[in-house]
Amino acid sequence: MSLELWLIYLVAAVGLSLTPGPNGLLSLTHGVCYGFRPTIYTVLGGALGFFVLIAASLAGMGALLAASEKAFTIAKWIGAAYLVYLGIRIWRSPASVLDVGSRDQGPRRARPLWMFNQGFLVAVSNPKALIFFAAFLPQFMVAGVSFPVQLAIFGGTFVVVEIVYELLLAGMAQRIAPWLTRHGRWFNRGAGATFVGIGAALTTASR
Repeated sequence: MSLELWLIYLVAAVGLSLTPGPNGLLSLTHGVCYGFRPTIYTVLGGALGFFVLIAASLAGMGALLAASEKAFTIAKWIGAAYLVYLGIRIWRSPASVLDVGSRDQGPRRARPLWMFNQGFLVAVSNPKALIFFAAFLPQFMVAGVSFPVQLAIFGGTFVVVEIVYELLLAGMAQRIAPWLTRHGRWFNRGAGATFVGIGAALTTASR
């Protein structure tokens, strides 16, 4: 993968992470209810879940794309169309609302394993993430590069971005939750426009 292509993937990974979704909201909620340190388990569970989704997507699509130029072209246009569709959906979606009043009594008692499992299950059961990876990753895969190397690049990049983002949410939960309630719609519009732009750019990608 060239540096330019990796940078496009990095922007897309940041865009997906910044999009209001179940894992981000879960980290925000746990940050409010349990505090920052316990929520690290939630974040790590979600990161593992996303890594599993990426591994599954790479394993299934790699062989197909290596064998067929036509399959690559179809996947490219499907992926671009999905990104544009996702961007429009995000643009039109309402702001997320989180009740921060539960922290009045102080942080609740945290259960690390339960929080890790919840983060993992929310990630692997997220159809948006599954469809996104299946549609998007094929455009960045390089023929002849081993599965472990590509998994390290794609999975590692996204997981690091997701961990940083969710830890920021958990650490700033008390400040971010009210802001999202008031201004979340403008945030959604910015993220949506980013996805539409990335989808348009990917139509020019070559194998």
